[in-house]
Amino acid sequence: MKMMITKHPSAWPARFDLMQSATGLFLALFMWLHMFFVSSILLGKDAMWTVARFFEGYFFFGTNFPLLVSGFVALIFSLIIIHSALALRKFPANWKQYSRFWQHMRSMRHADTTLWLVQVVTGFIMFFLASVHLYVMLSRPELIGPYASADRVWSLRMWPLYLLLLFAVELHGAVGLYRLAIKWGWFDRGDPQSTRRRLKTAKWIMSIFFLVLGLATLAAYIKIGIDHSANVGELYTPSWMEVQQ
Repeated sequence: MKMMITKHPSAWPARFDLMQSATGLFLALFMWLHMFFVSSILLGKDAMWTVARFFEGYFFFGTNFPLLVSGFVALIFSLIIIHSALALRKFPANWKQYSRFWQHMRSMRHADTTLWLVQVVTGFIMFFLASVHLYVMLSRPELIGPYASADRVWSLRMWPLYLLLLFAVELHGAVGLYRLAIKWGWFDRGDPQSTRRRLKTAKWIMSIFFLVLGLATLAAYIKIGIDHSANVGELYTPSWMEVQQ
């Protein structure tokens, strides 16, 4: 008599799914914090300089250690690569699968299916644009400051990249957090339809808020870059440090 061997399903797909959710949650929350740090320029050049030097350890060690920023950027870059590789598992693998997906989306007219497509497109855009930005931060972390950052935005013509990256990151992050909340049942009060409506409203509020904040921040860097275009390369010295000198 032949013995039947029961093959248990692998747990790795579930583990990969959990890793994708965890890395996505971390990156989305980091991008929101990053936006607040970058937007410190709206409070003035001294405020932005203080934030930049804080992450270099200036107020702890009395001197700058830009390698601290490089190390953190390398960590974020690694998480983006891991998250992207895990997300690719769920992408259509060929044209036939893409065609079936389009037919499915058009026939169902399901809003969350459309949001998944938004995540795919923005994720694809973000991977390439963010790589350029992160490489600059990784290789020249000491050039993060009111003048250096503004020169990069305006004089080095990086503002189109940052404009596209702003929309890609904020839409991708907001949709991702919404889909995570739906998937794992966060904020579920026993009424799925009501929960979905509330989360969609929150998603759009957060998207609009961070897009407006990001556009205002980018406009501030462009203005400073225009005003500073005759002195490209000059680093900013805060007012209180000039008084001490």
